[in-house]
Amino acid sequence: MDHFTYRNGRLHAEDVAIADMAQQIGTPFYAYSTATLERHFNVFAGALDGLDALVCFAVKANSNQAVIKTLANLGAGADVVSGGELARALQAGVAADKIVFSGVGKTDEEIRLALETGIRQLNVESEPELERISAIACEMGVNAPVTLRVNPDVDAQTHEKISTGKLENKFGIEWTRVHDVYGKGANLPGIQMRGLSMHIGSQLMDLQPFRDAYTRAGDLVAMLRADGHTIEVLDIGGGLGIPYFEDEEALAPSPADYAQVVRETLGGLDVELVLEPGRMIAGNSGILVTRVIYVKEGATRTFLIVDAGMNDLARPTLYSAFHKIEPEAEPAPGTDLIDADIVGPICETGDTFAKDRRLPPVKAGDLLVMRTAGAYGAVQAGTYNTRPLIAEVMVNGAAFAVVRERMDVEDIIALDRLPDWLED
Repeated sequence: MDHFTYRNGRLHAEDVAIADMAQQIGTPFYAYSTATLERHFNVFAGALDGLDALVCFAVKANSNQAVIKTLANLGAGADVVSGGELARALQAGVAADKIVFSGVGKTDEEIRLALETGIRQLNVESEPELERISAIACEMGVNAPVTLRVNPDVDAQTHEKISTGKLENKFGIEWTRVHDVYGKGANLPGIQMRGLSMHIGSQLMDLQPFRDAYTRAGDLVAMLRADGHTIEVLDIGGGLGIPYFEDEEALAPSPADYAQVVRETLGGLDVELVLEPGRMIAGNSGILVTRVIYVKEGATRTFLIVDAGMNDLARPTLYSAFHKIEPEAEPAPGTDLIDADIVGPICETGDTFAKDRRLPPVKAGDLLVMRTAGAYGAVQAGTYNTRPLIAEVMVNGAAFAVVRERMDVEDIIALDRLPDWLED
């Protein structure tokens, strides 16, 4: 469910007309719905009632300060994967003791920042990282709170580029080695071993991989406790899928169904659970608004050339991802549809948002809306073709505000520096 609906023939974000925002802000732009963000977080967190659980929003899904702050106000923590995301979470008001730091390549500077800040835990992904954290913690005279990330060798049955829990993936420590590595960590100076963590992938539409991974995690907790280790925390990651296609709505697992799997596999472990949803919270809360520049009748197909490009929304190019696309103006019932490719202006054939998409006829100047763009949209954007980063807007009822200004070309060029020999 989201709060983007047609009213009197025009698409609205909550109580704000998309066309009104486009007129004031220009296109393209991202728009986020406060009501949708809040609803999704509350539904997910509410499904976990009765469990000792902390919900940490995966900042990699959407790192805008307004999004993080909205969720922090509801009690959310943050899952971060870089020093930059850690700084963003702190600045948005997330308490340090509600922040977990994941990722396979933490630098010395990022480790020091995490320890100086006093975050909840570092999710360690390798033995070299464990040893490096130990050395830095000793230098600083502190104990580093650590969980060991387990690679459970479970196929998440998702796109290969967002699968993280198989042995061929770069993430975590092979589950068969957890016994030895955890014991090593418990004996390292400056390390406070708190428990285990895992994450098997993103956009899971089947709950069985979660059940398999969590069952393995529960077995590992029992084994480590039998060895005399204290296991206080089990971070079980995120990855719950959301519907992008209309026919997926009935197939997408609900937070309640997911929570039932958590209860059945982990509810009796007497550990604090940490969960890291990202897409589940932010995905349906955002849209990308773009304007048609040209309607081009090609030799074999019709092209709708829009002002958004793959630098603004990379998912279709990266993952062949589907986004529902619809006109801002609601078509009349019975309107004949056309088949069209929706493409951007970038000098790449891959700058294609959709092929052979059924849409009502549109003309140059009309607005189109790409749905379910609140996760992995703006955060993956770049400046290819020297195209400025686009604006982000937050809507709250009848109010809206620009929460990231549109970049200027001059801002991009100003980052360059000429060497001495090229100066006039």
